[in-house]
Amino acid sequence: MLTNDALRPARIMVVEDEPKLAALLRDYLQVAGHHVDCLDDGLAVVPAVRAAEPELILLDIMLPGMDGLQICRELRTFSEVPIMLITARVEEVDRLLGLDLGADDYICKPFSPREVMARVRAILRRRPAQAPSHLQLDRETYRASFSGTDLDLTPVEFRLLDYLAGSPGRVFSRDQLMNRLYDDRRVVTDRTVDSHVKNLRRKLEQAAPGQELIHSIYGVGYKLELNGL
Repeated sequence: MLTNDALRPARIMVVEDEPKLAALLRDYLQVAGHHVDCLDDGLAVVPAVRAAEPELILLDIMLPGMDGLQICRELRTFSEVPIMLITARVEEVDRLLGLDLGADDYICKPFSPREVMARVRAILRRRPAQAPSHLQLDRETYRASFSGTDLDLTPVEFRLLDYLAGSPGRVFSRDQLMNRLYDDRRVVTDRTVDSHVKNLRRKLEQAAPGQELIHSIYGVGYKLELNGL
């Protein structure tokens, strides 16, 4: 069940152009309950963070398009998102440069995935605690409730709510939501997403009369606002 302690699930961005390594990090992070987005092109990172800021970035230094140090420098002009650099460079100057640019930690290749997870936990423990929420999600049983009222969600509606609830206030595009709705990666349309959101919103309104929890952002997507509930 979701709790509000310092180790609650996080939105984590993995920026790594080695497919096997990116998949390894993604798998370990997902097993720990985190939501993971993977990028393999340095030029895509800054626009992605501006569109939907994660809670932690695992950032390789050697990337096509723009290297990790340049990315770190640009991100720090508008964001304080924690950054852990991943590097094959072992020279001390690179480590110090990365930290001087605003990185929060670094780890050198080759590394143990367990060590990466330990460092990830250490960074995530520093996140501010969330306000207590009336929303409860149990991923083992796919049961959800709000203020003690069972929401009676379908599996797709549960995954949608789980994804939105991972980052209250964050705006998710329809494409991001589509990629999370179905385990079999079937092709769905914007209208399919809108239909699921409509049904989910109706069930939340039944449990929380007079409270608008899911907001539509015109031309962008949707966000969940718990407002300290």
